[in-house]
Amino acid sequence: MPEAFIIDACRTPRGIGKRGKGALSHLHPQHLGSTVLRALQQRNDLDTADVDDIVWGTSSQVSEQSGDLGRMAALDAGYHTKASGVTLDRFCGSGITSTNIAANAVMAGMEDLVISGGTEMMSLPKKGMLPMGANNMHLQELHPQPHQGVCADAIATLEGISREALDAHAAESQRRAAVAIEEGRFDKSVVPVHNLDGTLALDKEEFPRPGTTAESLASLQPSFPKIADYRHEEGAPTYRELMKQKYPDLDIVHVHHAGNSSGVVDGAAAILIASAEYANSNGLTPRARVVATANMGDDPTLMLNAPVPAARKVLARAGLTIDDIDLFEVNEAFATVSEKFMRDLKLDREKVNVNGGAMALGHPIGATGAILIGTALDELERRDQKRALITMCAGGGMAPAIIIERV
Repeated sequence: MPEAFIIDACRTPRGIGKRGKGALSHLHPQHLGSTVLRALQQRNDLDTADVDDIVWGTSSQVSEQSGDLGRMAALDAGYHTKASGVTLDRFCGSGITSTNIAANAVMAGMEDLVISGGTEMMSLPKKGMLPMGANNMHLQELHPQPHQGVCADAIATLEGISREALDAHAAESQRRAAVAIEEGRFDKSVVPVHNLDGTLALDKEEFPRPGTTAESLASLQPSFPKIADYRHEEGAPTYRELMKQKYPDLDIVHVHHAGNSSGVVDGAAAILIASAEYANSNGLTPRARVVATANMGDDPTLMLNAPVPAARKVLARAGLTIDDIDLFEVNEAFATVSEKFMRDLKLDREKVNVNGGAMALGHPIGATGAILIGTALDELERRDQKRALITMCAGGGMAPAIIIERV
């Protein structure tokens, strides 16, 4: 079977995802996508007429983010019109899924040069967005799906994970991110975003809060008690009632807040994937190869528990064990997700999210997976290590996963 090689990866810095407050929030999402696509072209001297496809992830495909953002961003970046594009939605898992699909196309021998990635501007108004299940009452009867934050609190309650443990995890994420930024560990991948007039919009991470401690986090009020009792419309069940349909005896202890949940940010990322034949013929030097990919579904009511079985599945597919993996990236959608991941797999915490995660840096939903793959690759190179496993929870109770290996 042909192999898929990662040639390059780049991303924007993440801007605060609030309209009028974030440094990127005034820009069109296609502009963020075109920024990273243009960077890939320039960094690798690509003939964009050779790009077989652009597989892009965007979760909230409404308003300016609708209309196949991957294709539109390529056109905005000045790519040749032969470079087609498709945009997909696997909620938070979109960025990994786009990369898996791109790699699988190359490994199947159907494509030679594919770009994956994603864009998400959390600062955009979410008009037209409906809750999980899209008000389909029949589906909700089959699989009640609450708000993700309520799910995180429910999992922490069921698992007996304390607020203190989650806050300590969140503080460590901030500490690691601060070290990574100070030491320039992200510099290889981060490309600045400029306004249309050429002035600088953002060239560094905007969300982190260095100096955050477990003690300062302890003062924050839980974010999801009111949301748990929210009704999307008259007569609809609350999120707490949806959870009770599946777990009638569960009395949720609310432990998540703004500090131990992922940050709301804007951002984009892109990954260049090529076949060995194309790379050799065009003077491209592979940085890593895709070893295996996998997808996994799990309970849609708890929603956030699929990363552990996804990791086990992709390891089995690769014929590897936990001990064969040097670094793990699991998205910190909520502290309980990554905390449970480390506990269930009995991982060495010094191998997981070593440069901090979404609690410190933010989570631009459709782009995050591609960001994590690039971050893992940069860190493998920095440490002169071999393999990384990347996974993340996604809405509907899913998780994609990928294992990459340096070459």
